[in-house]
Amino acid sequence: MADRALRRRLAWTALARVFRPDTPGVGRRIAAIPRMVKATMKGEYDGGKRLAMLAVAGAYIISPIDAVPEAFLFVLGLVDDLAVAGYFAGALMDELERFLEWEKRRETVIPGHVIR
Repeated sequence: MADRALRRRLAWTALARVFRPDTPGVGRRIAAIPRMVKATMKGEYDGGKRLAMLAVAGAYIISPIDAVPEAFLFVLGLVDDLAVAGYFAGALMDELERFLEWEKRRETVIPGHVIR
């Protein structure tokens, strides 16, 4: 069940939040990736759909099929890559911030009790 306080942001606005002093740093977010994937695979964290979209975006960026637009429409082919890469980076940073908040809140829960 998703916690409404753990809200998601648009990928583009998440990129702007990355370097704010009141948010987790890039290094802390990147270090959380294995924990987030593990918690999602166990069904503890609700990031499955978002991680699937990130995997699709990452595959698109590195896919050899993506070389076709670059071969015929050089500038437009690169623009679509930049758009997908921007989405990928923003969505990843946002999901990692959300995951770190989820981890922090989880530490305040005693099994069978909720502390508010």
